[in-house]
Amino acid sequence: MTTPLDPDMFDPVCPSDLSPIRVGDKWAGMIVRCLEHGPRRFSELRVPLRGITAKVLTKSLRTLERDGLINRTSRPPHFEYELTPLGRSLLEPMAAACAWTRQHWDELLDAREASPLR
Repeated sequence: MTTPLDPDMFDPVCPSDLSPIRVGDKWAGMIVRCLEHGPRRFSELRVPLRGITAKVLTKSLRTLERDGLINRTSRPPHFEYELTPLGRSLLEPMAAACAWTRQHWDELLDAREASPLR
């Protein structure tokens, strides 16, 4: 059994869309990170992803499953989601993207605030 997900694993002040490097939709990278240490049920994923609606989480999970990044397994009365080997191969590039974003955080914020395209 895996330990419960930390409800604060994603900083609510950190806009996930600030990084120009994205996997899938807005939530896909965070879902992959939630599944990093083992399978999770839908309700477990909702804990750190409290800003996502059930409908959007379902859509994101289906897209990740369609793309071969996660598997959905029936564990009555629930379903569990887990990374496939392909999904697991994303963890290292995602860590590099996060490190790059942390390194350039101030520049990204300055550019966004200065842009007339907000």
